[in-house]
Amino acid sequence: MPRLSMLKSLMIQVFLACTLLWTAQVQALTLPVTALVEERAAAEMGRAIPANGRIDVRLAKGAILEGEFIQEFWMDQQTGQFIANVVTEHGETQRVWGVAVMTVEVPVPSRRIMPDEIVGPEDLTYIELPLQRLGSFALFDADELVGKQVRRMLVAGRPVPRQSVIPPIIITRGEKVKILLNYGGLQLSARGRAMSDAHAGQELRVVNLSSNKAISAIAAGDGIVKVEK
Repeated sequence: MPRLSMLKSLMIQVFLACTLLWTAQVQALTLPVTALVEERAAAEMGRAIPANGRIDVRLAKGAILEGEFIQEFWMDQQTGQFIANVVTEHGETQRVWGVAVMTVEVPVPSRRIMPDEIVGPEDLTYIELPLQRLGSFALFDADELVGKQVRRMLVAGRPVPRQSVIPPIIITRGEKVKILLNYGGLQLSARGRAMSDAHAGQELRVVNLSSNKAISAIAAGDGIVKVEK
């Protein structure tokens, strides 16, 4: 009898160990519903999450918190509102809903910046905004702002439209310039006058003051343009 009792005790221990192992495996298959929704929302939006962004998921009160996978998913991209059918570890389907918003960190002016000013790193700060509020023309990267010249006044705390900044103007209209001509290996120079503003690398028209003829040139530096023949 003692031997039989020991055998029963051993079987019970084995059964409990297997049950705990099975429970652990089942639990390992489940994920937070917010993570499941984030994955589906990113796919629904049709774009990768920017390096400086994330998707914030807020579930309605009373929603389940864990599940194995999402069976069906509907989302309004304009508002971020979603409805999802989540399959639980018990094979049940539970409907959850809430809001999923892609939030990005964007550089904005820390002060009002006037036209013709050059944007410096000290002129910028960062705020987080829903991607839906930014539109397709807002600048997301500080590298696209620092060192640029302002065309239209930038308002403190507001995202910067791409058209509001340009590379710094190095040639101004009416300015006297030095024309450098590379002709068949020969280096020639002449005096000219710019007919328009230009930034580095931009093509512009200049008047050769010696011949009084207008030619096309490339802005190469402050007061210098180049002509290649």
